[in-house]
Amino acid sequence: MYTKLQLARKYIQYHFSAANARGHGVHSPFVFDFIKYVLRDKTHYADYVRIESLRKKLLQRNEEIEIEDFGAGSTILPGKKRKIKDIARTSLKPKKFAQLLYRITKYYNCGDVVELGTSLGITTCYLASAGKGKVTSFEGSSAIATVAQEQFAECGLNNVGINLGNIDNTLPGFIRIGSPQDLFFLDGNHRKEPTLLYFSQLLSLAKPSSIFIIDDIHWSSGMEEAWEELKNHDAVTLSIDLFFIGILFLDPAFLVKQSFTIRF
Repeated sequence: MYTKLQLARKYIQYHFSAANARGHGVHSPFVFDFIKYVLRDKTHYADYVRIESLRKKLLQRNEEIEIEDFGAGSTILPGKKRKIKDIARTSLKPKKFAQLLYRITKYYNCGDVVELGTSLGITTCYLASAGKGKVTSFEGSSAIATVAQEQFAECGLNNVGINLGNIDNTLPGFIRIGSPQDLFFLDGNHRKEPTLLYFSQLLSLAKPSSIFIIDDIHWSSGMEEAWEELKNHDAVTLSIDLFFIGILFLDPAFLVKQSFTIRF
């Protein structure tokens, strides 16, 4: 994992080298529409208010829970016992990006979604509220999954299922019996080898129109290496780097592989 100073330097480099979020200089019609109708969509959806009220409550919860962590772990909150409010503060996807996932799901009419890493369920709520199908989420910690399920119930969602346990063990079984999925959000293990492995495994459930979203692509040198490999994968035809997340499209209609870095 990069230090805060290293990450700040990388972000500054990204900020000044990325295409601006108005689409100036972007010659791909598809990416221009993505910028105009997804990145710059300022609609105040009612789902935003409902889900952010859940986040606010989580940030006030003092209960401690004992968690199991099968991923890269937390350097901010070491130890197995953590307060829910601290997990919410350090682990939940910020509103800006959680709502972007909502808009991506909504704009591209995504049906079934796979999410690796449920956390406390805020991002899951956004995906499930925007999508037209079921969200299948994978979480390693039973205590965290219990809190997440409370959020689904409070949000009135009945289209979410959690696969509990180490993703390395639970994902292959899901894939064996799974059906094609429209969107994949990989946020379960911020290391190079698991990220590449999960992508290759999930490809068997992908359609030409499927979208992969990879979290924290600049979190470490390993994740940056994983991102470079994914961008250059034979199945990927278009990639968008938003610094904190990366988006991969598989659509063969993009006859020439393209990569974009966009300020967001």
